[in-house]
Amino acid sequence: MKIQLSDHFTYRRLLRFTLPSIVMMIFTSIYSIVDGLFVSNLVGDLALSAVNIVMPVIMIVGAFGFMLGTGGSAVTAKTMGEGKQEQANRYFSMFVWVIAILGIVLSVIGIIFMEPLARLAGASDLLIGDSVLYGRILLAGSAAFMLQTTFQSFLIVAEKPHMGLGLSLAAGVTNMVLDYVFIKIFGLGIAGAGFATVIGYAVGGIIPLVYFLNKKSGGLRLVRTKFYGRILLNACANGSSEMMNNIAASLVGIIYNIQLMRMLGEAGVAAYAVMMYVDFIFLGTFLGFSFGGAPVISYHYGAGNHGELKNLFRKSLVVTGVFSIIMVAASEVLSYPLSAIFVGYNRDLLDMTVHGFRLFALNYVICGINVFSSSFFTALCNGKISAFLSFMRALVLRGGMVLFLPVLLGVDGIWLAVVAAEALGAVFSILFFITQRKRYGYA
Repeated sequence: MKIQLSDHFTYRRLLRFTLPSIVMMIFTSIYSIVDGLFVSNLVGDLALSAVNIVMPVIMIVGAFGFMLGTGGSAVTAKTMGEGKQEQANRYFSMFVWVIAILGIVLSVIGIIFMEPLARLAGASDLLIGDSVLYGRILLAGSAAFMLQTTFQSFLIVAEKPHMGLGLSLAAGVTNMVLDYVFIKIFGLGIAGAGFATVIGYAVGGIIPLVYFLNKKSGGLRLVRTKFYGRILLNACANGSSEMMNNIAASLVGIIYNIQLMRMLGEAGVAAYAVMMYVDFIFLGTFLGFSFGGAPVISYHYGAGNHGELKNLFRKSLVVTGVFSIIMVAASEVLSYPLSAIFVGYNRDLLDMTVHGFRLFALNYVICGINVFSSSFFTALCNGKISAFLSFMRALVLRGGMVLFLPVLLGVDGIWLAVVAAEALGAVFSILFFITQRKRYGYA
């Protein structure tokens, strides 16, 4: 049975609707995870460190796609909830073309300045060559990467979450197969990992573009449009929290790499890289649920259905809490086998990674509520609150803690920094939930 945005959502219906998004977010992360797996085992830990150095830079570029995807989808879904389908199509079309053009521009800029960016991100002389090579290849695919992140949100608005899931699976499988072919068979090393990733981007970004261009039926589709400057600014402001979250996470990642290079050298960066790969899997659950549910919240907000808003808010908090308990338990149990997949060939590096991740994973008790709060206020078209929450949690608190806690706790302070930051961030999330409940009528 097809689930529509206008439906009443039980726990079962909410989970069924958001499950494709959860799986999609996990499989979207497969790019860097698979690259890391093949690079670590077939090229070496120095190449793995280079990949981790570059990823924050790539994610800053991708942040623009997340911004227009989340902000634009909220505006589009709200417009659909108001009964203005054709206007929603025109807004959607503008967002897609803007992100495609912006992706091309950022590709050119990023390729030109990749070497100084890699140095700024913490690349040592040992890592700079691989970092620049890998970074330039990935930046060449910026437009496809940004389109992919944008369409992840809009396919949910189009009531096609399963299509988004299928595309993510196809992109992930493409990346995995080509990683093996390019690295193992052709011996292209870290460059092969980059080429495989970019081709995976193309699968996830170009196919939905073709689908929406050729779609003739009703519902969300690409149509002739014009530039809506005010709507674009509103979407950017509304989605600024997701952009801020990605940029902040990237900047904090750079701080992590610099701290680890100072305290542990290249091995510390490699250990952190493995932890981030595992983190992608667990965090994807929270992100997928929040992104999957956001268009539903936007639709009912636009329709003025406060009863359903209350229902969605309460059920989302319960689901997030259950996921939090499961994530912590799973991460503690699976920290060793998952780490061993990447660095099992180096006992000292493996022990460092497992110890660090078991401390780091404690953040899953709390981070789910923070991810949901930011997405929730974005869905309500309140970009200011969402951006503030993301800015405080992802940059001020995480960045501050990773600089402060190592002074008190040494290396363990680096791993526990995220735990402390998420705990403080949850205070702000809860305060805004309480103070804004009457304004939006969700509690």
